[in-house]
Order: sequence, then C-alpha cells, then structure tokens
Amino acid sequence: MVRFDNVGMRYGVGQEVLRDISFDLPRGSFTYLTGASGAGKSSLLKLMFLAHRPSRGMIEILGRDLSRLPRQALPELRRQIGVVYQDFRLIDHMTVFDNVALPLRLSRTAEAEVRAHVDELLGWVGLADRTGATPPELSGGEQQRVAIARAVIARPRLLLADEPTGSVDPDMGDRLMHLFQELNRIGTTIVIATHDIAMMERHRAAVLRLVRGELSAGPLTAAGFGSTGFGGRPH
Repeated sequence: MVRFDNVGMRYGVGQEVLRDISFDLPRGSFTYLTGASGAGKSSLLKLMFLAHRPSRGMIEILGRDLSRLPRQALPELRRQIGVVYQDFRLIDHMTVFDNVALPLRLSRTAEAEVRAHVDELLGWVGLADRTGATPPELSGGEQQRVAIARAVIARPRLLLADEPTGSVDPDMGDRLMHLFQELNRIGTTIVIATHDIAMMERHRAAVLRLVRGELSAGPLTAAGFGSTGFGGRPH
C-alpha cells in the first residue's frame, strides 16, 4: 500500500528534514508514526498524501510509483486517500453536515445515501446536534471531530491522520480510535501520527518511530518514543 525506498525530503534549498527513509506498509495495516516534536512526522505524511515531492528516493502509494505518475493522475489518486490535518482545513461558510458530506458529493453519491451516511457518522463522533453549525461556531475539539468524519466518510483506501485525538478528551479519543479500527477492519490502511504514548498503549499497533528525520528501531518510552513490542516495519 505504501513503500518508501531511501527517501529524502527538503524544503527549498535547506537541509533534508527526512533522510534515508525506507519502509513498507502492507495493505490493511494499522501503523502509528511517532517521534518528538520536529522529528518529521508531518513532513512524512505530506509525502504520503502527494502534497510534496521527495528530494531523492522512490515512493509507491497505492501501487503507483510517484516518479512515473503523470501530474494529471494525481487528483484521482488523492481521492483514494483520506487526510486529517492538524489545522483541520474545514470550509468556514459550510455547515458541519455539508463539510462532512463533501467527499461523497464530489463522487456523485445519491443525496439520500449521503444524508444517511453523514447522519450516522456525526452521531458516532458526538455531533448529531451540531449538523447545522459552521466551523467558526465550534470548539477546537468539535472541529477536529468534523475533520475526522470528513476524512473517513468515503471509506478511503488509505487514511492519514496527524494527531487526530490531540484536541479531545480521553473518552472521545478512545471513541475515535475505535472508529479508525473499524475502518481498518473493512480494509482501509491507517497511518496515525501521534506523540500520545498512553493512547498507543491502549490501542496497540505497529510503530514507525522518527528521530531527527530518520527512522529508528529503539525502544518505546515516554522520553524516547520507540517500541515496547509494537513491531514496527522499517527496513
């Protein structure tokens, strides 16, 4: 589903923020991407979402070699990837319902089906009573839940989430993790960038650990962000 081979990435002409990154994520896998602030987690997600090109190395996403992918093919590939951004990127003039419905409407899903799916998902994330509100009327945690609902509504083949539980309380965080796990069970490959060790301990999965722009296989501790038997797959 995702393959990186000796990938490097830099912004402009500066030093590489990611160096010699190699790993494979099998189809249907669930993986945490972790590391201290500034380790390169968001940059790695940008490469997976095709929002940035690597400075070197090979990347395959959904079986497509990005170095050989024509630019006009990028939109179709991106539509198969759900993304939860740290800054949410909701559309302020649209209601909660319409923000979440947008991916289904772009794929020309029948409106009756759109309403059924959106209503069900907003109930799951605790926003059934906020469907008519707009993002500026919501708290940060509510906006985060809208962003998550929008990312998963179309059941993407690959879901990338950057600190998806960072603005919610632990109970809602666990509820959202169960949503991701259910999506994973029906086939979606999941990558969650997080520094929440306690959450990873409660919901075990494979781990990719970044340390200053490089993958590390060290042990997972509150100070070091490595692995306590989580079984990462760097090579």
